[in-house]
Amino acid sequence: MHDLVIRDGLVVDGTGTPAHRADVAITDGVITAVGADLGPARQHIDATGHLVTPGFVDVHTHYDGQATWDPELTPSAWHGVTTTVFGNCGVGFAPARPDRHEWLIQLMEGVEDIPGAALADGIDWRWETFPEYLDALEEMPRVMDIATQVPHGSVRAYVMGDRGARNEDPTAADLEAMAAIVTEAVRAGALGFTTSRTMLHRALDGEPVPGTFAGDEEITTLGRAVAEAGGGVVEVASDIGLGGLEGRFGNDVAWMRQLAERYGLTVTYALTQADRHPDQWREILEDSSAPIDGDGRVVAQVAGRPAGLLLGLETSLHPFKEHPTYRRLAHLPLAERVAELRRPEVEAAILAEETGFTGRFNHDIAHGFHKMYPLGTDPDYEPDPADSVAERAATAGRDPYEYAYETLLADEGRGLLFFPLTDFAEHTLDPTLERLRHPGAFLSLSDGGAHCRLICDASTPTFMLSHWTRDRSRGPKLTIEEAVKLQTSDTASLYGLGDRGTLEVGRKGDVNVIDYDNLRLGPPRMVHDLPTGAPRLIQRADGYRATIVSGQVTWHDGQPTGARPGVVLRGRR
Repeated sequence: MHDLVIRDGLVVDGTGTPAHRADVAITDGVITAVGADLGPARQHIDATGHLVTPGFVDVHTHYDGQATWDPELTPSAWHGVTTTVFGNCGVGFAPARPDRHEWLIQLMEGVEDIPGAALADGIDWRWETFPEYLDALEEMPRVMDIATQVPHGSVRAYVMGDRGARNEDPTAADLEAMAAIVTEAVRAGALGFTTSRTMLHRALDGEPVPGTFAGDEEITTLGRAVAEAGGGVVEVASDIGLGGLEGRFGNDVAWMRQLAERYGLTVTYALTQADRHPDQWREILEDSSAPIDGDGRVVAQVAGRPAGLLLGLETSLHPFKEHPTYRRLAHLPLAERVAELRRPEVEAAILAEETGFTGRFNHDIAHGFHKMYPLGTDPDYEPDPADSVAERAATAGRDPYEYAYETLLADEGRGLLFFPLTDFAEHTLDPTLERLRHPGAFLSLSDGGAHCRLICDASTPTFMLSHWTRDRSRGPKLTIEEAVKLQTSDTASLYGLGDRGTLEVGRKGDVNVIDYDNLRLGPPRMVHDLPTGAPRLIQRADGYRATIVSGQVTWHDGQPTGARPGVVLRGRR
């Protein structure tokens, strides 16, 4: 007798083969049969009229701190994610000397916009080394499987202290010590090593992430350590798509290829479409995706939708934040602030003032209404240019500043402006579709757990199905089979997690049952449920009838069942 049978669903098995109607049986946490008339089971799920997919494997998140106190890892768990990987972008919390805790927190807060007060209150530092961090993570039952990577910033700070934090060059002894830590971490279970090569990533004190300027010898030494410990992924947050193929650091693609080829590693890097260089990603992919001898690969991480800043009265940024009158009101609770902002004389004063924002980026936040879109309660992440604040205001014969002001006051001050930071230079997601289908790229960059006060892209798994396969009206769509494969077997196999990602006999019993016709994203909302009541943006979804991990139903109709079968993954399988 089977433990669980999911009956009569439309099985999209993650391999890319056509969907077919079948039952899926699970026993002892493993898929034991896929077909018809599978016999009795202790538990049944009627999936008639629903999709049955593998659980989603999200390999670019930042739950490094949250995983130590939150067994549910929302919002990702609300969107069918059953395996998540963190430790990305060269930042994390292990290894950690006792006197570096505060420094690691401010590094994470600066790079990933996770409230430092929440991290300081929520993390119980029961580790110093990376293996001890994995041991601490194992102490908490959770709803999904988790895996992590060893971050360059933490390794540098552990070995070199302030010299590492200031990006000074390492000595030979430093390199030997860092390589030993990476080797130890991978042997203990890290899936790889991550580093940052972008000037966008800075600690709260303004310093670039440790390792940003690392030379060839340092990168090669640490990549070799990954290989000698058993192999894995080297993940790079890079500037190469943001201005010139060679960026600020020389030809990063060239050394990535050398590292992958020499040591048989998978090297991944973030690749986005920048407004100033809308075609450059094609040139980069041509340089990085050519066949490499041996087992090595260089693969671009691409986002499934624009990296969208959410501008609002509760978020980190909005167009009027640095207007003098608004600054005097910013400390008020939201309801009181909204009441003041609705007073005609206050609105007139704010609209008459000049912003205090400086710099090109902040200029766009204050004045870039041509690329701001009211998000509303039915979010559209591929809006028509005619829906920008600038165009809507012009059509209505109104001032765009006034229109934006009123948008922020909607929904009792919870109105949001969607500001695509990347991947929307041509006002279409067609280039994203081209990247998603490119053999040198894979779906990533959801950033679950990060950018708590400005971005909420952890809902990308739901968007991949609802928008890309069903609702898109401004260009070609993905097939359901493509959208599922992108976030199951593709991500799992790249990170060496070959025991999951498909609904095949012998694979792990991680499954989603999805009411496809009624799958919907709700609007992003700011809540204060982090430790110390710190804020974060969340986004829920309707349509997930069940999420199953290792054969146990962890979520049913959007509610947790209390089952917590998730484990810490140690190494590739």
